[in-house]
Amino acid sequence: MNLKPFAADPNKSLGRQFKEAPSTLRNDFQRDRDRIIHSGAFRRLEYKTQVFVNHEGDMFRTRLTHSLEVAQISRGISRTLGLHEDLAEAIALAHDLGHTPFGHAGQSALNQCMKPYGGFEHNLQSLRIVDVLENDYVDFKGLNLTFETREGILKHCSNKNARQLGEVGKRFIQKRQPSLEAQLVNFADEIAYNHHDIDDGYRSGLVTFDQLIDVPFFNEISSEVKSESPLINDKQCIKSTIRRMMNIFIMDLCQYSQAQIDREQFKSIDEVRHAAPVIGLSVTMAKKQQSLKQFLREKLYLHPRVKAMTDNAQDVIQSLFAKLMQSPHLFNNNDNLDENELAIIVSDYIAGMTDRYALQTFEKICK
Repeated sequence: MNLKPFAADPNKSLGRQFKEAPSTLRNDFQRDRDRIIHSGAFRRLEYKTQVFVNHEGDMFRTRLTHSLEVAQISRGISRTLGLHEDLAEAIALAHDLGHTPFGHAGQSALNQCMKPYGGFEHNLQSLRIVDVLENDYVDFKGLNLTFETREGILKHCSNKNARQLGEVGKRFIQKRQPSLEAQLVNFADEIAYNHHDIDDGYRSGLVTFDQLIDVPFFNEISSEVKSESPLINDKQCIKSTIRRMMNIFIMDLCQYSQAQIDREQFKSIDEVRHAAPVIGLSVTMAKKQQSLKQFLREKLYLHPRVKAMTDNAQDVIQSLFAKLMQSPHLFNNNDNLDENELAIIVSDYIAGMTDRYALQTFEKICK
């Protein structure tokens, strides 16, 4: 691995919350990645919604396949920029661990339920999972990940919450940046979901080829594909167009970010933390990315079929929360909890559910 001096270095890590002997075979970022992959929360991502509820079809993306795609993109960008691939992969694999069942609809509903108790945010929940809720080790709670992985998981945070998180929350208060590895995963995430949601939207029948060619960037690239292969069918054309579009975004991200890095002339990760963000897209490509996001919002995320699914999901989450708050004995044996403590435990329980388990539990206790 050809690390640049400003890359995160496991040999200079800011450490774990609980001291552990180093491995003779793996660097600390590899160990983080492996712990994430073997966690229960990671396995449950297989049955959590990306856009379509898990049981609606076997071919649609889930939170798990999305996370794998983000990890693959992140590793490639890291290698190009001379950053630490294992750290970027670990952050990418963990970034959605805290998502509720039923995607953003589930998060919105659970956040509404938790308003009197501080709210719910999947990003904070992801950190809570790796710090506290995974409980497979004797010597500590959580997975005891390195500081660098934990700061990458914590994509955004209010000052109020940051003050409760110790060292990993300080950068939000001090207006500092995370590692370049953490910065690039944010963009890999957007590149992945923008393009795979187009694919899933078309496959579901909710988004048509004619609608897609109304997006100037898609029309430009699909026209190139068709001119090179006149006999190509619409499905093949969409697949080819998505691949080319992704490649263009990734190339632009690498070139633009490298130019920013060269301008700053970073000599250490500490200089990265004290500078403005440098990983990003050019102005032209940022506008094209925004147009894709706007198209997906209008044509897919707000589609009546998806809206019906999200409305149902919100009803399920709200009903589960109300029932479990009223009857905590259904899932918890601790009778000595105050209302706030109970709400947090209920929130943890619901957020950890898969789509299928949430629906089964709803049918069992709320009907």
